[in-house]
Amino acid sequence: MPGTHLVENLKNLFATVDIGTALMNSFIIAIITTFLTLLIGSLAGYGFEIYRTKGKDMVFNILLLSMMIPFAAIMIPLYRFFGQVSSVSPLIGIDTLAAAILPTIITAFFIFFFRQNTKMFAKELVEAGRIDGLSELGIFFRIYLPTMKTTYAAAAIIAFMNSWNNYLWPLVVLQSPENQTIPLLISNLGAGYTPDYGVIMTAIVIATLPTAIVFFLMQRHFVAGMMGSVKG
Repeated sequence: MPGTHLVENLKNLFATVDIGTALMNSFIIAIITTFLTLLIGSLAGYGFEIYRTKGKDMVFNILLLSMMIPFAAIMIPLYRFFGQVSSVSPLIGIDTLAAAILPTIITAFFIFFFRQNTKMFAKELVEAGRIDGLSELGIFFRIYLPTMKTTYAAAAIIAFMNSWNNYLWPLVVLQSPENQTIPLLISNLGAGYTPDYGVIMTAIVIATLPTAIVFFLMQRHFVAGMMGSVKG
């Protein structure tokens, strides 16, 4: 049950901080990141599995090794890189949403995830598409993508939740209040000398709702996609 102070906590929350802007920033970052992650990750995973080239497995193993590097180890070089980019193109430099998106749009995990699921994809469909005169991108977008809907759904949930809950990199790169995301806003609410825990918990509930809704709407596809990855 919501308790007896829900309305009061909501009023105090909206009076204390601009939660609407923080939610909008989080939605923009999460949606763009999820879309680019699915596109790039699936293209890479599809390419690693479908095409036979020399040195493919070596490159893939190097990508997997990159999963062992903690983000904290590359955070300072990334910040210095975007600091230099700021002088050339302020639109993707420090304190922009683009800077919060670009380093997180793809990881080795998603390439691995899509490659494992592509093992379950019927290779005969690729040959049939080539015989029918489709280009390689045509085969990908018109045959592979519709066939792997459950894989995309599972990856979309993971990517959206990771981006929505991301805290460390946005904390470093987003410096102005109008660019802060919802995790940063909640952190700032608890940083005062006398934090209002009712307001903090109300903000946490609001921040949890989008990921919960996305998961419950797509949970069947999520389970099917994860099972396909395990079988692959």
